Amino acid sequence: MPDHANAFSALFLRSRARRILLAIGISCVVLAVICFFGVGRWLVVEDPLAKARAIAVLSGGMPSRAREAAKLYREGYAPEIWLTHSTEPGETLAAMSIPFEGEDYYNVRVLVHEGVPAIAIHVLEPPIVNTADEMNAVAAALADKKDSTVIIVTTKAHTRRVRLLWRKTASGRGHAIVRAASDDRFDARRWWRNTGDALDVVREVLGLLNAWAGQPLRPGR
Repeated sequence: MPDHANAFSALFLRSRARRILLAIGISCVVLAVICFFGVGRWLVVEDPLAKARAIAVLSGGMPSRAREAAKLYREGYAPEIWLTHSTEPGETLAAMSIPFEGEDYYNVRVLVHEGVPAIAIHVLEPPIVNTADEMNAVAAALADKKDSTVIIVTTKAHTRRVRLLWRKTASGRGHAIVRAASDDRFDARRWWRNTGDALDVVREVLGLLNAWAGQPLRPGR
C-alpha cells in the first residue's frame, strides 16, 4: 500500500510540475506577444511644450525634423534653432575628393524655406558621430546660456532613446523637452507591417540596450 501511495504522490507531483511549467510557458508567450505588439508605442515619448532657449534638430530624418523645428520656431517656443554636424559621410567622401556639403547645410536651407531667418540658425560644434555625441554638443551649448531649457526634435521611434541619453550624458547641464516630428510616418501601432518601421524599432531597441549597459558598443569605423 505505501508503494502505491508513493507512486501516486510522485505522479501527482510530476503532473503538477508539468502544469506549472506549461503555465509559465504560456505566460512567457503572452508576455512576448504583448511586448512585440506594444514596443512601437512604448518607444514614442514626448514632453509637454514650453518656452526654451533653443530648438535642437538632431541629425537624420531630413527634412521632417527641420520642418518641425521651423514650426515650433514660428509658434514662438524659442528664438534660435541649433543643428548638429555629422562627421559622415563627409569625411569618407572627402577622402575620395568628392565634395559633400553636409546634412546641416541642407537643414539650413529647409529652415530658411520654412521661414526661419538665417541669423537664428546655428550649427553646433564639435562634429558628432552618434546620438550621445549630439546630447553632449547640445548640453555644452546650453551650459553657456541663461535659460537652461532646450527643445530637442527628432523622429517618433527615436524619442525614448534621446530622453534616456540626455539623462545619462547631460544630467545637471540643463533641461530637455523631447519632441517628435509631427509629420513622421512611423506607425507605432503596426510597426511590423513595413520594413522601414521594423528597422527603426530594431535599431532603437538595440540602441536602448546599449545605452542601459553604459554604451559598451561604440560606432563602427
